[in-house]
Amino acid sequence: MAETVGDYLLRRLREWGVEQVFAYPGDGINGIVASFGKADNRPRFVQARHEEMAAFEAVGFAKFSGQVGVCLATSGPGAVHLLNGLYDAKLDHVPVVAIVGQTARSAMGGAYQQEVDLQALYKDVASEYLVEVNVAEQLPNALDRAIRTALAKRAPTAVIIPADLQESPYSPPGHAFKQVPSSAPGWPHPVTIPPEDELAHAAEILNAGEKVAILIGQGARNAAAEVRELAEVTGAGVAKALLGKDVLPDDLPYVTGSIGLLGTRPSYELMRDCDTLLIVGSNFPYSQFLPEFGQARAVQIDLDGSMIGMRYPTEVNLVGEAQATLRALLPMLTRKQDRSWRETIERNVTDWWDTVTSQAMLKANPVNPMRIVHELSTRLPDDAIITADSGSSTNWYARNLKIRGRVRSTLSGTLATMGPGVPYAIGAKFAHPDRPVIALEGDGAMQMNGLAELITIARYRHLWTDPRLVVCVFHNNDLNQVTWELRAMGGAPKFEESQSLPDISYAEIARSLGFEAIAVEHPDQLGPAWDRALAADKPALLDVRCDPEVPPIPPHATFEQMKSAAEAVLKGDPNAWHLMAQGLKTKAQELLP
Repeated sequence: MAETVGDYLLRRLREWGVEQVFAYPGDGINGIVASFGKADNRPRFVQARHEEMAAFEAVGFAKFSGQVGVCLATSGPGAVHLLNGLYDAKLDHVPVVAIVGQTARSAMGGAYQQEVDLQALYKDVASEYLVEVNVAEQLPNALDRAIRTALAKRAPTAVIIPADLQESPYSPPGHAFKQVPSSAPGWPHPVTIPPEDELAHAAEILNAGEKVAILIGQGARNAAAEVRELAEVTGAGVAKALLGKDVLPDDLPYVTGSIGLLGTRPSYELMRDCDTLLIVGSNFPYSQFLPEFGQARAVQIDLDGSMIGMRYPTEVNLVGEAQATLRALLPMLTRKQDRSWRETIERNVTDWWDTVTSQAMLKANPVNPMRIVHELSTRLPDDAIITADSGSSTNWYARNLKIRGRVRSTLSGTLATMGPGVPYAIGAKFAHPDRPVIALEGDGAMQMNGLAELITIARYRHLWTDPRLVVCVFHNNDLNQVTWELRAMGGAPKFEESQSLPDISYAEIARSLGFEAIAVEHPDQLGPAWDRALAADKPALLDVRCDPEVPPIPPHATFEQMKSAAEAVLKGDPNAWHLMAQGLKTKAQELLP
């Protein structure tokens, strides 16, 4: 039987080392789906419940594996559905390749069913590389370039293949005019280092500083050891952008934790009081949480020169790979003998963790959501992978979760879209089937996407050598982050029709799918519930009834925010007195000795 274009596509993906494609079928990719059958399902066709989930799973796989994630969808609606996940990849700088079908070439331009102008649709999200393949000889170069570009640019790319071409006989490009055969699969990993004079200028600034602060993001992940050494030499504290939360563990005494609206008080204090700032591998956008303009001399290290110097008036911008740049910079630094700044940072960090523990143990109605993450932190396996969704639960992930050991974690950092927590976790299990994965989900995100993807977990659980995939649902029947934003930013009370969620039992649904399902309605049940879930020999779900009125108080609540929240209460917020009591109790823990 002659090899078709669809057959060759899968062969080339195998040669690139692609072991699974996250997908949903449709007649616009029938030729490729048929090729999976002929290829004995190699690479594996991982069937999500929706194309958006397939894209999120590819993003989760890429984030945790460091390899390219591949997703596949049919023409028209399938291609449209991929977009949110692909924008998540674009904004978080993740290598993903989308392969999408298109109506037959002979029908194009004829208003055929499901005909969408995919080149126009994907022009922005796949701006680094987008191609429609119209002859078989075009495919090798197009696919290889899509993969290489995704890896090199850390971005989504897209290859569009019309339905009739997928079933056509494959013929390779020849050494002829306009026919370019492609090289063997492989991607060289360049190491970029800034010039020595720029490194020397950066060293001069860091050596002159008396109160050095370091901000790290996901771009510092391969330089964790070098960041530790730099912090020791300079006596600096280290704050982490959310996408860099897992770069350094939180049991290091000078790591101040997350920064920003969802951040910690010691990170706020670090930026408020420093005189020197080093940013490594981060594009943290909220300048109000960085030092006041003119307060600190600043240096930034980033691989992408187009993204550098955007958030703070940095004096030296070092374009280079984080690990190699720091290794070149370290010998130029002089160890600071005065450790008073470091000692202040460490006291602030110790006090903060005491405060966070006190806040987590406060009584609530019925369960304090902070305690959910606090109890997890004390039991977290050293090789666990954590995925977090967007919502009020993200606050507790950012502030209360203590990273340690080899723990990896992520969330939708820049798009901040709802719904990727569970599909990220599925992608993580395909990247690391031998490691436990935990998804922290608000009930809004769970109803939006997570419930359907429990079916996907049940379907593929047999493939994972470590069967533990734990989904923890923060069950408060409220779209809680938006509720608090209405109160704190707009001075508006909670609007029930918009914010209240249908009350369902997540545990019962999970139990029907064969999960270890645990309903928690009292704080004393939390610890044993986590123990049971983490010891289970199959996927598990914790359905935790938690209090929606525990406030996600920023590390430095502004007068305007407090005024707006008070106005919301005065305007008749449905839970006014309870939210006031919880807010006062929570904030008091920061003020008590």
